[in-house]
Amino acid sequence: MPVQAGPGEAGVFRILHVSTGNVCRSPITERLTRHALADRLGGRLSDGIVVESAGTWGHEGAPMEEHAAAVLVEHGADPTGFLGRELLDEHVIRADLVLTATRDHRAQVISMGHSAGLRTFTLKEFTRLVRAIDPATLPPPGSAAGVAERARALVQAAAALRGWLLAPSADADEIYDPYGAPIPYFRSVGDDISHALDPVVTALTGVPAPT
Repeated sequence: MPVQAGPGEAGVFRILHVSTGNVCRSPITERLTRHALADRLGGRLSDGIVVESAGTWGHEGAPMEEHAAAVLVEHGADPTGFLGRELLDEHVIRADLVLTATRDHRAQVISMGHSAGLRTFTLKEFTRLVRAIDPATLPPPGSAAGVAERARALVQAAAALRGWLLAPSADADEIYDPYGAPIPYFRSVGDDISHALDPVVTALTGVPAPT
């Protein structure tokens, strides 16, 4: 498959969520992100942000775990049509922002090269960083192109802060793997992801969550 336009593609901002098997954490994160973007922006503007996922040991073509799909439905998101993917170079090349479940996933993405270091964070790390960014310093969204411009500015600002705003503990940036666990554990992981995503989507779009 040929590599298409990479980071900076006009009017489009690509988010790549990465976990291990791409059947639990990253599918939940991908679909919750899409759902939150549609809630904040509606269909037209949310089209300016493309959200995908893959796994470092991805089960290519596999459906997401049943409990993961159930958690998405409970959050109002749509699990249908999902198929797992193995993380490939082209996914990293095209992504404007890579958000991983753990620090180990982050290290694996960065080790692939493609100048990924400045645009790859754990999800919780990125949440911590964007909370420290003054939204008034970011471009207003206004249009699909404006959403992409704002999102790129947010990633640059977060990368600049990374060395100054460290994790409070070794586990603070981790989202733990629920694979094989009962559904209550999947629910706790889903809640963890949802809470981490809320300030990220607010910062990306400039639109707070509906009350």
